[in-house]
Amino acid sequence: MSKPATGLAKQAREQLAKRFFGRQGSAGQPTRSAPVTDIPDAYTRFDRHPGYEKIMVPRAAAQRLGITNPYFKTHQGIGGALTQIDGRPYLNFASYNYLGLSGHPRVTKAAKDAIDRYGTSVSASRLVAGERPIQRELELALAEFYDTDDCAVFVSGHATNVTTIGYLFGPKDLVVHDSLIHNSVLEGIKLSGATRRAFAHNDAQALEAVLAEMRGQFQRVLIVIEGVYSMDGDFPDLPRFIDIKQRYQCFLMVDEAHSIGVMGATGRGLREHFNLPGNSVDIWMGTLSKSLAGCGGYIAGETALIDNLKYAAPGFVYSVGIAPPVAAAALEALHVMQAEPDRVERVQARSRYLLALLRERGIDTGHAQGYAVVPAITGSSLKATKLSNALFEQGVNVQPILYPAVEEKAARLRFFVSCLHTEQQLETVANLLANAI
Repeated sequence: MSKPATGLAKQAREQLAKRFFGRQGSAGQPTRSAPVTDIPDAYTRFDRHPGYEKIMVPRAAAQRLGITNPYFKTHQGIGGALTQIDGRPYLNFASYNYLGLSGHPRVTKAAKDAIDRYGTSVSASRLVAGERPIQRELELALAEFYDTDDCAVFVSGHATNVTTIGYLFGPKDLVVHDSLIHNSVLEGIKLSGATRRAFAHNDAQALEAVLAEMRGQFQRVLIVIEGVYSMDGDFPDLPRFIDIKQRYQCFLMVDEAHSIGVMGATGRGLREHFNLPGNSVDIWMGTLSKSLAGCGGYIAGETALIDNLKYAAPGFVYSVGIAPPVAAAALEALHVMQAEPDRVERVQARSRYLLALLRERGIDTGHAQGYAVVPAITGSSLKATKLSNALFEQGVNVQPILYPAVEEKAARLRFFVSCLHTEQQLETVANLLANAI
C-alpha cells in the first residue's frame, strides 16, 4: 500500500495536477480548465501561416494571368544536357550535373557495388555505431584533393554550413559574409547567435572597412565567401580575402559548392585557380551533389577542426552517416574527374561560349565570368516566368529565379552549363531566348 504524499513530493504532485488539469476543486480534486477559444486562426492553422500566404499571393496572380507554374517538373531519367519530361525530350539547363558524372557507368557501378556490400544505409550515427570503409575513403580522398589534414562528410550540403557555423561560433563572435552568400550560411549564423554583418558583393575593401571598425569587439571572427556564386556565376579574388583575414586575425571559410569541378585546370576549385596551398583557407566547404554526382556536404581543414566537428557538431554527431552508395558514387566521381580533366576543360569552354552568345544578342548576363552558371537577367519576376514557360514550350528547360530569392530588379533565368552540352545546343537556346525576349 502506497504512503500518502508529504512535503516536497506532495507539492510537486499538486503542481503537476494544476499544470495538466487546471485549478483544484473544492474536494482537492483537479478540474479541467475550459477550452481556450480566443486564439486567432493565424496561430492554429497552416493555411493561415504567413509563409504559406506569401506563397499563395504570386501563385494566385499567375493563375489569373494564365501563367503555368514552372517548378516541380517531373523528369523521367538522368538530367544531363538533355532530359525527358512528360515523355518529351528537352534541352536541359536546370541541373548541377556539371561534369556529366551523374549516370556515368563507373559512378553507377560503384554505387551498386556499395549497395551489395553495405546495403542502402548505415542506419545510425557514425560516432556511436561505427562507420564503413567507403565513408572514410571519401573523406581522405577529399582531404588529399584539398591538400588539407582531414575532412568530415555530412549527409546534407545545407546542413553542413548550418551545423559547422552554428557549432563553432557563438554570441561573443562575429561572422562577416558576402551580401550574396547562400541561405545555409545565414541559417548557421542565426543558430550560432553570433553578430552578423554583410559586405558588398566581392568587395574586399568593404570587408576590410567592417573589420577595421568591429574586429576588436569580438573574440572569434569568421569571414564567409563562396567559390562560384550560384546566382551570378562570378567568383572572389581569393588572395585579397586571405590577406585581409591574416591581417585581422580572422578565420576564412570558402563555400565551394559550385566551384569544385568547375574552376581550376583539373577542377580543384578556387585554390587551383589561384595556385594556393590548402592551408591558406581555414574552412573549405563543398557539396557532393553537383560535380561529384552524390548528395551531402563536407568540410576540409586542419585536424583540430575536423576532430572537433566529428565529436561535437550536432549535424554530424546526431545524424545518420552518409549512405554507402552515395559515398561510393561521390568517391568514384572524384576519381573520374581527376582521370578525365577534359571534362573540366569542356564545361569551362561551353560556359564561356554561352556567355558570349548571350552578350552578343544584347542579353544582360550580370557579373557572370563563364564558370557553369550563366544568368539572363530580366528585371522582372513576371517576365522571367513568362520566358521560362515560352522556352519550355520550345523544348528548353531552364528555371526562373524570382523575388525574394533575388531582388525584383535582378529576377532572371539561370542557365547551368554541363560539359555534355554541345555548341549547337548552346546556339539554339541563345537564339530561342533572344527571339522570346
